[in-house]
Amino acid sequence: MTEPRSLRGQLLVAAPPLVDPNFDRTVVLVLEHGDDGGLGIVLNRPSTTTVHDVFPEWRELVSPPAVAFIGGPVATDAVIALARRRRSDVDGFVEIVDDLGTVNLAHDPDDLGAALKSLRVFAGYAGWAPGQLESELAQGAWFVVSLKPEDVFATTPERMWRDILRRQRGRVALFANYPEDASAN
Repeated sequence: MTEPRSLRGQLLVAAPPLVDPNFDRTVVLVLEHGDDGGLGIVLNRPSTTTVHDVFPEWRELVSPPAVAFIGGPVATDAVIALARRRRSDVDGFVEIVDDLGTVNLAHDPDDLGAALKSLRVFAGYAGWAPGQLESELAQGAWFVVSLKPEDVFATTPERMWRDILRRQRGRVALFANYPEDASAN
C-alpha cells in the first residue's frame, strides 16, 4: 500500500459549481495535510477590514490590498499570517515551501521588516478531518494545481480563481470560463 501524497504547498482550486458557499470559486493554499487531516487558507477572499484597523503595527509590511483576508470558515477569530522571506534566518517563520511560510505576528514587526518581502493576514482557515479532503478530491470538488510564488500575494484576488485555472493545461483551463450563474446560460 502506498502512502498518500501530502498536498502541503499545493493549491486547491474549487471546481464549479461547488455547493458549499464558503468555498465557491476559492483558491486554497494547503498549509498542512496528512493522516490527521488538512488545513489551508483561502487566498482570494479579501474582507473590508484594513490591516491598519486590527494590526496597525504591521501595516507598513502588508502587501496590497492592505486588508485582512477571510482564510476560511473555521476559527474565524484565529489569525494566520503568510509571508515571503528575503533570508533563511527569520524568527517566528515556519516554511511551507521555498521562501513562503507563516510568520508569528507576536514578533516585533520592526525586527522582521527587513527580512520579509511580502505579508498577508488571514482570519480563519479551512480544515478537513482525516480522509475528508481525499473524499472531496475523489468527488471532483477540487483541482490540485502547483503554487506559483506570486499567487499568494496577488493584487487582484477577485481574478485569482480564473487566472489560476486559465494557466492550467487541457480541460481544467476550460473551467476558467464557467459562468457565475450556470442557470442563466
